[in-house]
Amino acid sequence: MKFTESLTDVIEPGKVEQIMRAINDANQIVITTHLSPDGDALGSSLALCHFLKREGKKVRIIVPNSFPYFLKWMKGAGEISVAEYNPEAARHILNHADLIFSLDYNIPKRVGLMASMLEESPALKILIDHHLFPGNGFNIVVSHPEISSTSELIFRLLFQANRYGEMSQAEAECIYCGMMTDTGGFTYNSSDPEIFEIISLLLRKEIDKDAIYSKVFHNYSAERFRLLGFTLSQRMEIYPDLHSALIWLSKEDQEQFRFNKGDTEGFVNYPLSIKGIIFSTFIREDDGLIKLSFRSQQTFPCNEFASDFFNGGGHLNASGGEYYGPLDKALEIYGEGLKKYEEILKRSMNSD
Repeated sequence: MKFTESLTDVIEPGKVEQIMRAINDANQIVITTHLSPDGDALGSSLALCHFLKREGKKVRIIVPNSFPYFLKWMKGAGEISVAEYNPEAARHILNHADLIFSLDYNIPKRVGLMASMLEESPALKILIDHHLFPGNGFNIVVSHPEISSTSELIFRLLFQANRYGEMSQAEAECIYCGMMTDTGGFTYNSSDPEIFEIISLLLRKEIDKDAIYSKVFHNYSAERFRLLGFTLSQRMEIYPDLHSALIWLSKEDQEQFRFNKGDTEGFVNYPLSIKGIIFSTFIREDDGLIKLSFRSQQTFPCNEFASDFFNGGGHLNASGGEYYGPLDKALEIYGEGLKKYEEILKRSMNSD
């Protein structure tokens, strides 16, 4: 495996040593991740959890709320605690932890009701994330927005710590799932050749990448497809002069199709298949907030759009945001944002 020598030490070696020392010194370890956990959040958390258990540590994963059914196949997913089901139990666990890992989010606000619990815990806190602008309150920060996913960062952490040799198949499956889902099946944010060297190393752990793809992307309900059809036919607007498309769903729309968490996964990508569209936005009304997903092609910085108008961020071609207010106001702000970005959209369309 001579080619593995070309893997760059992305994480500062000193931080790798700090993290491994913190793990060695801890007895009770808790892993946390963001609201509405996705494949990367869960993949990175479960992979790290399996590693820590192999190290003989007592470890728990706590997430703010439930996660999609098509991610529950990963080993260990059934043992994850959901804070919204029992907030006091989550507070107790966090208060008694020696070490807390914050994975796939940059600021405590992204863990919802767990934010105050996290901030009040006396535990040592380690942030490992790939989003822009890491916040305060963490003792060790591993922040690399140039990396495809937090799952890739977990792989690099273990690889740099010389733990690849003993990596289990379950760890490799979780890491691959996280990397795959956060790059849209390696269709964006995945041009770094080292990503595919890492995939090769994961395949050496005898993972079945095709089966993982099928478990995630071929595991939807019939209601999801009816909802998709409705969204594209009744809730899509095209702005040809701005090379942009918008799809949106109200709470009422979702209830009409017996919405389950994860049913709208990937919806935002569909409008990018339309000729001349380089910027796609999906706005969905959720409980107490509006959730937004952005995808783009070529050089259009959808992460800057998300940051400027919806307190969001992410990568150049894939990002997200939130809005606390009515759906119609979110749609209005989106329209105003398109006008302000008109010249950038036109330049990006002609960038090739």
